[in-house]
Amino acid sequence: MNTALSATRTTQSRIVRTLSIAQVFSGLGNGSTLALGSILAVDLSGSEALAGSVNTALTLGAAVSAIPLSQLALARGRRIALTTGLTAAIAGTALMVGAVATGLFALLLAGAFLVGLATAVNLQARFAVTDLAEPSRRGRDLSLVVWAITIGAVAGPNMVYPGAVLAGWLGIPAQAGPFLISAAGMVIGAAIVAVFLRPDPLLTRRAMDGNGPEPSGSSSSLWRAGWQIVREHPTARGAVIAVVTAHAVMVAVMSMTPLHIQHHAGNAAGSPDTIALIGFTISLHIAGMYALSPLMGWLTDRIGAAPTVLAGMATLMAAVALTGLLPGSMPAVTAGLILLGLGWSAATVAGSTLLVASLTSSQRVPAQGFSDATMSLAGAVGSAVAGPVMGLIGYSGISTVAALLIVASIMALLRLSAGARRREPTPPGH
Repeated sequence: MNTALSATRTTQSRIVRTLSIAQVFSGLGNGSTLALGSILAVDLSGSEALAGSVNTALTLGAAVSAIPLSQLALARGRRIALTTGLTAAIAGTALMVGAVATGLFALLLAGAFLVGLATAVNLQARFAVTDLAEPSRRGRDLSLVVWAITIGAVAGPNMVYPGAVLAGWLGIPAQAGPFLISAAGMVIGAAIVAVFLRPDPLLTRRAMDGNGPEPSGSSSSLWRAGWQIVREHPTARGAVIAVVTAHAVMVAVMSMTPLHIQHHAGNAAGSPDTIALIGFTISLHIAGMYALSPLMGWLTDRIGAAPTVLAGMATLMAAVALTGLLPGSMPAVTAGLILLGLGWSAATVAGSTLLVASLTSSQRVPAQGFSDATMSLAGAVGSAVAGPVMGLIGYSGISTVAALLIVASIMALLRLSAGARRREPTPPGH
């Protein structure tokens, strides 16, 4: 028994290390899209009402691909699923370069949609690292993989200048350069997963539990299975509400911030200083999302997932209070974006851990796919709605709507928590 436990721990250490290193490189993919997305959308479409369309396409790509990638994981393991998603995202960066070169708005959206598969991969990776994790260390292991995105994700928005230099060498438009750097990062990340994620954590867990191959089914059947599992477990339902709310609020506010900063800059909107400020602000926001995730994992394991989720919600409320009440102050907006990232991190790390802990191993993958799909879909809706809302009631209006959503979610979480304590049995501790 001790030998088997030692072997599992060795395998788990290798899985954590492999996924963490891969996330460093694959995290480059979304950073440039987040930094340039709303600006490119306005430039190529000619309408500020479509400012959130690129981020909508990005998050919609993650939403649509979450269930198919979960199906692929069930059928062939995490390694094949993660590698396939990153390969599609690499193709997306090529389309983004083509869109900048040709000025085709539809091509920009198609590229962003495929780049969204890298987001789906990043989300699935955090669950992949829990397949063999010990229950007392799930939060820590999950948060380490989330943390590893920090380097690539923070560097991504700051690839604007190096990307422009690269583009100059290649004789292509300056705004296409950052996407070439993103593509290179994702190629490295995909290669690391394909070569080193062995043995496959999900297939190993299935063998350890004595489970045979998972039955095949359509995306809609897996979605229904995931929903049914979540619906029957109040704790799992609360976990999904937490990550969905945090993601919707984060994407809605974050996606409109570059455009808000550009508006605030006035005549200097197109200046290098303004572009640098946008990149710096988004980088700090992404650092808030990922850099302190090990702390969120430690808190989840030490004080519990549910209290950490509520702390994350409170942090999100503080964030939208700053952006809503002080939209004209760039330091306040920047501080709000940092808190927005921290709140997202706490709610996502703790909520994801809570989802895993509340279910048996056979229930987890369908529920995880449902959670990721719903989370990304909420982000797509948040980004799509943010543009028109900003046009109607301004940047402060987005923050107000976000605050109302956070309050409603906190109330739902408190009700579900009380119900779970009364009704829900503790799942097996594996």
